[in-house]
Amino acid sequence: MGKEFTVAGLPVYRADPTGTARGAVVVIHEIWGLADQIKSVADRLAAEGYVAVAPDLFSSVGLTPEVGAELERLMFHGTDEDRAAAQPLMREKTTPVRSPEFAARAVPALVELVDALVDDRSAPGPVFVTGFCFGGTYSFALAAADRRIAGAAPFYGSAPENADLASIACPVLAFYGATDERITGALPALEVAMKKAGVDFTAVVYDDTGHAFFNETNPVMYRPDAAADAWSRLLAFFAGISDD
Repeated sequence: MGKEFTVAGLPVYRADPTGTARGAVVVIHEIWGLADQIKSVADRLAAEGYVAVAPDLFSSVGLTPEVGAELERLMFHGTDEDRAAAQPLMREKTTPVRSPEFAARAVPALVELVDALVDDRSAPGPVFVTGFCFGGTYSFALAAADRRIAGAAPFYGSAPENADLASIACPVLAFYGATDERITGALPALEVAMKKAGVDFTAVVYDDTGHAFFNETNPVMYRPDAAADAWSRLLAFFAGISDD
């Protein structure tokens, strides 16, 4: 069971390992906000020996975990009528987080969270970032903004258009579903850009798999085999850096 604290005005969920930490991981949530499923990812990372911190980037603009949970329920567990009725609320609640002004606040706040981890003697070792959907995109953004990030593992996220990829100083291991064409359609160009920028970039693409395949609470998109393989690769990726 984790605990909550505040950094840069953001609520943060923190899960700690039982022994000496191997490093720390910033876990960035999906478009649904700091859901219990994201907290469970932090708990699982703590069980593997990492201090895991999951910031709530959305509550400050009105997309609280409760609102996100209700939107996700309507979109993936509701009837066709529920989904249709949820669309206007979805647009209303997510529009602020897609603005440049939001990014201008969120990325520095994530850097402050890395500051706190670096200064925290209970969280020694390298600092990593992983994230899902929206959080996958912001995993790229944080790696570009903070050269202290030792490894980035975005799940089905697009690299931000305004990010300076050449500023990424760490290896990047990215996970995608092959049928998530909105994201994977841009992957060839991203691979070229990463190579040009000199970034160690590896993309893992799962066949017959779409967006949000790692989220076990999503009955439509979850793919257990792909999720299990991605988790094993994620842990090996972090361990290869933290244990080096």
